[in-house]
Amino acid sequence: MITLPEGPLVSTAWLAEHLGHPQLRVVDMRGLVLPPTEPKPHYFARHADYAAGHTPGAVYLDWTRDIVDLDDPVPVQVAPPEQIARVLGERGIGDESVVVAYDDWFAMFAGRLLWVLRYYGFENARILNGGLVKWQAEGRPLTTEVPDYPPATFTPRPRPELRRTAEQILAALNTDALLLDARNEAEYRGEESRAARGGHIPGALNVYYQSLLDPELHTFAPLEELRARFLAAGTPLDDLERRDVVAYCNGGVSATPVALALEMITGRRVAIYDGSWNEWGNDPSKPLER
Repeated sequence: MITLPEGPLVSTAWLAEHLGHPQLRVVDMRGLVLPPTEPKPHYFARHADYAAGHTPGAVYLDWTRDIVDLDDPVPVQVAPPEQIARVLGERGIGDESVVVAYDDWFAMFAGRLLWVLRYYGFENARILNGGLVKWQAEGRPLTTEVPDYPPATFTPRPRPELRRTAEQILAALNTDALLLDARNEAEYRGEESRAARGGHIPGALNVYYQSLLDPELHTFAPLEELRARFLAAGTPLDDLERRDVVAYCNGGVSATPVALALEMITGRRVAIYDGSWNEWGNDPSKPLER
């Protein structure tokens, strides 16, 4: 039985030590999001990069298809439970597995998978701190071999408290709920937008997700630096107990490193507004600020 460390992260050393354990399933989540100033589509998977080299034993999940609801008009919404059960079970990820997810872009795609797993009641999951960036910087091995795990049974147990809808966000605007916008400052101010409208949800604080991680190794900053970053954005860290805390971005993906960083410094789980600006910014009935 693998014993996972506390918190949402594992180190590269921890992963290297446990590679090959029959309970472990490593998931390569590498993807691509183009800047909002580029023509659409903006969202891509990177299966070819996985095929060219990945950590030993890793399977690949396409963040644009495998874990999203392709029938939802709002892009990249969390997949329904039957799809999650099928996709994960086919990859050999079951109720007894231990999952470590990684990417190579500031933990956002790995963070999204961690949130999806938690949303469906699966707690034996972590993300690789520094992802493939740190793994390769340390000279650790890659392989092109694709593992063939036996099918497994994954049982979704939805936890709706970890996900917010547009209606719930709208209802929370006149309360003491705390909204954290993980997008860059230009998007927050409405100077750039992936949606028809630019701006942010009224009252939201701007904590850019990349500001929470090292720009070179993509590891999360030390706890005191994370705390300072949230405080600089106006986050009431000492007054969160009674508040509903929700992070959002454009599609509920880059919001996850912000949610995880806040969890690391406060112990508090943060909900994700799954529709994020892809939904809010395209609905003229929803209020916004610039």
